Amino acid sequence: MPTVGVKRDSLFKALGKTYSDEEFQTLCFAFGLELDEVTTEKQMISKEQGAEQSVGASEEIIYRIDIPANRYDLLCLEGIVTGLLIFLEKIPAPRYKKIHLKPNDRQTIRVTETCQQIRPFIVGAILRGVTLTKESYDSFIDLQDKLHQNICRKRSLVSIGTHDLDTIKGPFTYDAKPPQEIRFKPLNQDKEYNGLEIMELYAHHAQLKQYLPIIRDSAVFPVVYDSKGTILSLPPIINSDHSKITLNTRNIFIEATTTDLTKAEIVLDTLVCAFSQYCKEKFTVEPIGVLWKSKTSSGDASYPKLSYRDVEISSKEAVNYVGIDRSPEEVARLLSKMGLKTTVKGEDLLSVEIPPTRHDVIHPCDIYEDIAIAWGYNNIERTIPQTSTIGKEFPLNKLSDHLRLELAQAGFTEALTFSLCSREDVSGKLGWGFDEIPAVTISNPKTLEFQVARTCLLPGLLKTISANKKMPLPLKLFEVSDVVLKDKKSECGARNERRLCAVYCNKSAGFEIIHGLLDRVMQLLEVPWSIDKSKDGYYLEAAEDPTYFPQRCAKIIVHGQEIGKMGVLHPEVLQKFELHLPCSSLEINIERFL
Repeated sequence: MPTVGVKRDSLFKALGKTYSDEEFQTLCFAFGLELDEVTTEKQMISKEQGAEQSVGASEEIIYRIDIPANRYDLLCLEGIVTGLLIFLEKIPAPRYKKIHLKPNDRQTIRVTETCQQIRPFIVGAILRGVTLTKESYDSFIDLQDKLHQNICRKRSLVSIGTHDLDTIKGPFTYDAKPPQEIRFKPLNQDKEYNGLEIMELYAHHAQLKQYLPIIRDSAVFPVVYDSKGTILSLPPIINSDHSKITLNTRNIFIEATTTDLTKAEIVLDTLVCAFSQYCKEKFTVEPIGVLWKSKTSSGDASYPKLSYRDVEISSKEAVNYVGIDRSPEEVARLLSKMGLKTTVKGEDLLSVEIPPTRHDVIHPCDIYEDIAIAWGYNNIERTIPQTSTIGKEFPLNKLSDHLRLELAQAGFTEALTFSLCSREDVSGKLGWGFDEIPAVTISNPKTLEFQVARTCLLPGLLKTISANKKMPLPLKLFEVSDVVLKDKKSECGARNERRLCAVYCNKSAGFEIIHGLLDRVMQLLEVPWSIDKSKDGYYLEAAEDPTYFPQRCAKIIVHGQEIGKMGVLHPEVLQKFELHLPCSSLEINIERFL
């Protein structure tokens, strides 16, 4: 949950009413927010940097408010005030609109083909006739920072640049150039630097150093410049000092470069909706044309979108979900309090208008949630369900617990290993190529140890044994947990599978121990041994698997279907896991027994 700090006096002035701390906390809770802390600037600095750094800081009261992670429109004072005033029914929801211009009068951004190599998209907008105070200026900068840390994923997805339009001249160009060819004066610096020098300049900067890896190793850096060649920004690192906005800025040019166009549209809508109230003509935004061209296609788009969309829901279904009994007219009023203008169509149908500030509404359930918030969760009457049911354990978990108990009684120790592992753990170390493994890959792994979701339990147990070599022999471990496998038939492209894995490690391989454990498991599951290999029981069938020693591996067939393998592990596999004693293992899918 992001936390927004707002000055209490400024907040109450904008709301037109003074509240006690308890009253405001109650109001926040009713609106779905939480007043996390009442503090001062001096206390905040003292807590973060020490008492010495807080000398001269303001004693003005600051409210730190927790905002739901999906409500980007509430990440600044302006958004909170607008939302609360609509909730209190003091103002109607603002109507955001774009200024209609002739094509020749519209500012444009031309996107070059080379941008495809690094950050392929850009969006933009202009706020005209803006009047900023010190507080609104600080709020404007703070909202950008909150968005960067939240939906922008620390600028890796979207990077926002804001510029004084009167200091630059369109049309603008978004290009990607070698770092040596980029030269400008960064924000608040005294001299010009090229791209490589900027990387060195901010290598130890407290805030900016974390963004350098996004483009540092690229052959080209993204850059935005105007018709005169004046550089505006080097996204996602730093803006130019030439076009920085000040309290005297009247026309603000906003650009956002991105790798995810949808996220950039949300960010731009959020930013211009929050601060268009300071424009000479309130809640209006001047659009910008983006002209792009790639090797395969070209196009012309206009931003911001500021699109309104209508969603029709059943009032009866909505109140049944929430658990209240209200008429369609009352439900429409509740939704209008949450900024979702709603009208009644017919006896039961509601037409809900989703404004550009509410990108969090993507499903009717999101609308039902707003009804519950507006009504008040504490006001929902508690009732006894009409149908009496008895809770019971999930069958798969019940089976897993029974097997865990029996395996422990057989002398094996349970291990709980990581669900994520490296690519080598599930492929190369087990003798397989990674392309042969149905592994789900993590797109942005934090370390090399956690690159994929595990496709089998064996690597985790072998790593556990490797870390406990000093324990007395034999080492007998088991685990009953889920693995993750790619599955095109699944809705999300992957599925979980509950498996049982056991490993025996001693001076001899102990294949008979593992075989005996399999027989015990089958006895517990009431699956008989099939002498004639019929479909009425279980039997073993010779198999070749690079994980296991040649001619020491068997497939386990139950009711005519393969459920897993067992055998003596290959010496090369043991060596890759830094083990020097022979091991035998068993791994089966237990979901087939439900």
